[in-house]
Amino acid sequence: MNSQKKTSPWAWIPTLYFAQGLPYVAVMTISVIMYKRLGISNTDIALYTSWLYLPWVIKPFWSPFIDLLKTKRWWVVTMQMLVGAGLAGIAFTIPAPHFFQITLAIFWLVAFSSATHDIAADGFYMLALDTHDQAMYVGIRSTFYRVATIAGQGLLVILAGLLESNTGLTPLSLEVKAGPKYASEIALPSTDYVTDSNNDEMHFVATPAVLEIGTAANPAQVDSVNAWVKQQNIANGFAAPETAATTQSSTAAKGQELSKFELFIKNTFGENRERTQHQLTGNIGVIKVCLSQQPKPGEKVVLNTVHKTGDQSIFLTQGDRIEFNADNWNKPAYITIQVDPKLKEASSASFESTSGNIALAWSITFFVLAGFFIAICLYHKYILPKPASDRAVCEATASNIFKEFFATFVTFFKKKQVWVAVLFMLLYRLPEAQLVKLINPFLLDPKELGGLGLTTGQVGLVYGTIGILGLTVGGIIGGIVAAKGGLRKWLWPMAWSISLTCATFVYLSYYQPDSLFIINLCVFIEQFGYGFGFTAYMLYLIYFSDGEHKTAHYAICTAFMALGMMLPGMAAGWLQELIGYKHFFYWVMICCAATIAVCAFIKIDPNYGKKDANENETVTK
Repeated sequence: MNSQKKTSPWAWIPTLYFAQGLPYVAVMTISVIMYKRLGISNTDIALYTSWLYLPWVIKPFWSPFIDLLKTKRWWVVTMQMLVGAGLAGIAFTIPAPHFFQITLAIFWLVAFSSATHDIAADGFYMLALDTHDQAMYVGIRSTFYRVATIAGQGLLVILAGLLESNTGLTPLSLEVKAGPKYASEIALPSTDYVTDSNNDEMHFVATPAVLEIGTAANPAQVDSVNAWVKQQNIANGFAAPETAATTQSSTAAKGQELSKFELFIKNTFGENRERTQHQLTGNIGVIKVCLSQQPKPGEKVVLNTVHKTGDQSIFLTQGDRIEFNADNWNKPAYITIQVDPKLKEASSASFESTSGNIALAWSITFFVLAGFFIAICLYHKYILPKPASDRAVCEATASNIFKEFFATFVTFFKKKQVWVAVLFMLLYRLPEAQLVKLINPFLLDPKELGGLGLTTGQVGLVYGTIGILGLTVGGIIGGIVAAKGGLRKWLWPMAWSISLTCATFVYLSYYQPDSLFIINLCVFIEQFGYGFGFTAYMLYLIYFSDGEHKTAHYAICTAFMALGMMLPGMAAGWLQELIGYKHFFYWVMICCAATIAVCAFIKIDPNYGKKDANENETVTK
């Protein structure tokens, strides 16, 4: 292990896990935003980008090859180079005529390379660090993975937005003010074409310049105006007509009835709450947009509108993408701005409408991302340590590869306590797997439905900021204490931490406080407890994977981890709708018994993770 002592883990762990998180965000999140900006329909975006998750789901099936061929270090550097090349390929093909099909294919290759990189990076982490350092840096690696998700969803999208804003016509700035002092009646703009004759350059004209929306809404009037705007935009070629299939599916969904089993659960365990009809449609305002000049034949001028600054409780609902051409340029397009129905005080927001070269903007953004990966690949080629244990398991012959491939799965299920370990992987996060799916709906739902009635902007602060802070701090502290006392010592405190902190939502659902301080405090405590308790889970996966095929075995463990989150999460919303938030959170607390129970059966070496443990120790299970 002498070679790895020459390089501090701080020199490569943050960059390695930042590089692990960024392509995942690019494939799963940035791609959706890009396709939306380029005019792909929501149906196509949802259908085709959902398949991009597949490589991360099935990665255990090729993880054995990462153990069998080459070193983990080689796989890490090579996959980073392939990811960089793939991102550059996306950048090159965005302006192409059939960009959607081509970029989707390259995104899938990037996803495959990124999933392979995840396997190799996790395996390298276990080989390059002794058990003490693995415990010490487990919170750091999780933190920088989260930093990558923030950078991807934030900085890269901001960069694309800036590039869009600085190409094309002069951007439109739309100011919106909302509050109880403004009239609740919705003023419809005229259908006349309006432009500014004093400006000879092609530009957009928005009416009114400042939109004022009252917070008191008339649901019938809101529905009527929404329908009018949709009809106008469709008639003038600015929006696609709604398909019959969509209408039928929504109608069918509304007509679903509860089964006998669901009625039994609802009547036996549900809350006795008088459920009043809550109108989820807030008041709206309408802005008319006109283009001053006719585009050239075949040319399109696309106006994209996004929320720029101000209260997130004021949001855009129609007209986010308007395409002017030679046929419809002299007709007005309409944008609707809606107010969260829970907003009762004066507020404001700014929206920006840009018509830049969107394809060029996203091409440059992906070139920047590709350049980063090429740079980080070269950096890791130089800086990553070369542990003696990082070597191929067998010589690369056809017979050996297939023999070792099947042996990888066999040896995993022959490990001591394997079924106890699998139960631990599936059940340790059973409470959180259900809770995490309902936190945002609970914060948003009105009090008469059992929620807290927060606005969208408040939820962004409570869960998206304070909650993330608690999660990150808990993870870092968990790694530090586990490195000092070992996994076995801290397993029970961490198990109780991830379990008992769920009680904060029992408190919130019972008292439904108005104080944002109390709500923030409760969410911080729960997310801190989850981050702290999750450290034990991650360390146990590393501990159980140790052995000849640790990289492939760790990938199998992460597959069980994903399954343990997916299955309970799928049923969480269905159960909550039957029994209500208060009783649902009681149920989550009951599920904490599963977390504690599985911890009682697993056996862990008392020295695992401690600083004085032998660096080359082989953990016996």
